[in-house]
Amino acid sequence: MPYDRSYYKKQYRDYERQNPTRKLLFYRSLAEKAVEGILCPRVLDVGCAFGHFLSLLPTHWERCGIDASEYAIGKASRHVPDARFAIAGSERHPFDGDFDVITAFDVLEHVEGIEDMFDWIAGSLRPGGGLVFVVPVYDGPAGLLVRLLDRDPTHIHKKSRTYWLHSADPRLELVDWWGILRYLLPAGPYVHVVTHAWRDLCPAIACVMRRR
Repeated sequence: MPYDRSYYKKQYRDYERQNPTRKLLFYRSLAEKAVEGILCPRVLDVGCAFGHFLSLLPTHWERCGIDASEYAIGKASRHVPDARFAIAGSERHPFDGDFDVITAFDVLEHVEGIEDMFDWIAGSLRPGGGLVFVVPVYDGPAGLLVRLLDRDPTHIHKKSRTYWLHSADPRLELVDWWGILRYLLPAGPYVHVVTHAWRDLCPAIACVMRRR
């Protein structure tokens, strides 16, 4: 399925509401933890969509974004003109050099060759560089509900949290992870609650890994 305008209109017609600033600032805090002590970090956002996350990063960061969607990249380039964007698949990126942090928010569940993806990420990070990602998980008390509510046909990996925590490339070690309770209320705000204590029960997780 092409990730064109019709895809976003059908699957994520409330994209703006589902990505409020407070949610993206939490993502930013994870990226900042991953590059702590680096003066001018280099970040690659995989599946950057419309560039909203990159727009909230400090402007002295070298910000790069890739997405398989020409439609999304066009919007991102207009939204964040001082960042670098390119249309690219998960098997490569068009930017030379390694990155201090790579982010992938609600992206990995779409990628067909996930083992190759982790290998590609590990090979694109400098030693000590960080990987930050968010994925839905389909185990635990909320697993059945998540499956019922998930109507995106491009979600090809409907995996448990254990899978994501332990399936990464051996060059990537887990630093920490959180649970996320999230839901767009039909006539209200987008609920986005992050928890460490109840992370085993949540329908999505955020992970921070580090290149050995």
